[in-house]
Amino acid sequence: MKNRMIRINDEIMKELSEILRGGIKDPRMTAMASVVRVETTQDLKFAKAFISVMGTDEEKQKTMAALENAKGHIRSQVAKAIDLRQTPEFTFILDDSLDHGMRIDQILDDVNKLEE
Repeated sequence: MKNRMIRINDEIMKELSEILRGGIKDPRMTAMASVVRVETTQDLKFAKAFISVMGTDEEKQKTMAALENAKGHIRSQVAKAIDLRQTPEFTFILDDSLDHGMRIDQILDDVNKLEE
């Protein structure tokens, strides 16, 4: 059952990535948004999609608002692309782990320069 959920999450993540790339025509969407991971409940009723957005805080908030606005469209697109008994209802969560990782890299670079 665990392997099945991993496959479903990966398939949903792949489809969401395609939709983010070109399926949402909202002007608030930034081109630098990507799906980091998807977590679906066992009954396939709900899915959390962790979204990474490169840009300012304002751009991040606008992108998340655009995703919230397009939830129904996104769900119908996923339903068309993936044959599941039930298409999950999405919750979009802003994931800042990439920003955090880049900040840690910068700090490590600064420390290494000081040691030289």
